[in-house]
Amino acid sequence: MHDIAIIGAGPGGLVTALRLHQQGIRTKIYEIVPELKPLGVGVDIKTVGTKQFEDLDLLEEFRSISVDAEDSIFYNHFGQEIYAEKCGVHMGYLHEQRFVHRGILQMLLYRTVIERLGEDAVVLGAGLVSYEQDADGVTLEIEHRDGSRERVRHDALIAADGIKSVARRQMHPDQAEPEFSGITMWRGTTLHEPIRGGHTILHLGDPRISTMIIYPIAENFEGIGLDLINWVVETNGEETIEDWNQVADPEQLIPAFDTLKLPFLDVQQLIRDAREVYLFPLTRHFPLDTWVDGRVALLGDAAHAMYPRGGNGITQATLDAAVLAEKLTEHADPAAAFIEYDAARRPMVNRITDNMRGEGYEVIRRIVAERTAGKPFDDIEEVLPLAEADEIFSKYHALVGAPRPGREAGEATGFRTWEEAQVR
Repeated sequence: MHDIAIIGAGPGGLVTALRLHQQGIRTKIYEIVPELKPLGVGVDIKTVGTKQFEDLDLLEEFRSISVDAEDSIFYNHFGQEIYAEKCGVHMGYLHEQRFVHRGILQMLLYRTVIERLGEDAVVLGAGLVSYEQDADGVTLEIEHRDGSRERVRHDALIAADGIKSVARRQMHPDQAEPEFSGITMWRGTTLHEPIRGGHTILHLGDPRISTMIIYPIAENFEGIGLDLINWVVETNGEETIEDWNQVADPEQLIPAFDTLKLPFLDVQQLIRDAREVYLFPLTRHFPLDTWVDGRVALLGDAAHAMYPRGGNGITQATLDAAVLAEKLTEHADPAAAFIEYDAARRPMVNRITDNMRGEGYEVIRRIVAERTAGKPFDDIEEVLPLAEADEIFSKYHALVGAPRPGREAGEATGFRTWEEAQVR
């Protein structure tokens, strides 16, 4: 039976430990922070990600902390509707698309790891310094919070240590430094009455100026009758440190949405009422030509840090974990398992990473802005025909491993308006 070290107790590392445990594989997680707390803001878990929680026998627990996604609606920076589509089971998929607070999801996974694997399954305050390997295993140099170091031995290492991965830096020293994209991301949460029924993700604005995504991540938050709303704004900006917990003042975002008028939501007030706002620079971590070095494999952001667009970061990490567990079950040699994992996952995920840098399906708002020269339109069908928009979305869903239901028969599944989607 394999004995695997996992670096990082983020969602990717924790899901990996649970997947391996299902297969009877021993794991030990090393996490650099001394205490896990529910930090961060919202994440969008796609249908293929929700399936992974079902496979882990965590579907009901996941549902209890998340919000079912029903509608996805796109608007220009004047609040004119461009396109709408259904989400998850409402589109015809077998699994739901769900919105959740990243930190709350992480704590659910952490509690589950402790319950199933035992109290000693996670070593907190322990960060990877470096690794060495030979034909029989991997030796990790671990540094503890008090500055002391120790060397520990395992059969193999899975590095799920995020965008600043120590293992990735050692494996690919010439590709360790990211490049700033010129885009700054603002992420916040606001308590608000349910928007559009409480199960809608809104995509707003002209990407040449600023863009905003809004969706709920908790219903009736803490029993107060309001939803916890997650919002994300992208602007052109100066480079800042790459830290998800960098606190920011949102007031300077308000003028970017002067022209945006929605009958059901005051976007500027949503920003002003924020409970928390974090600033993060979008940096390019270029796709790697391998995620594997012998008995060491990268997973999640350590392997494929991508722009947080389209709900693919955590979702793809859960798929990494499922494939890794499968391959380690099939092979006595971890190195052989890792080679097959790399071949199965890396080419597809690298394509997704490239697509996210090109805006993914959010490109339809840029298309409309460019074709209208940034002005209001009279008839969206004359600007972006439904058939063209539908094809963009169909290609995107297929790219990320979730082809739209019905496309095999040539059925269009997008809608020109939200109202049309409700009738369908």
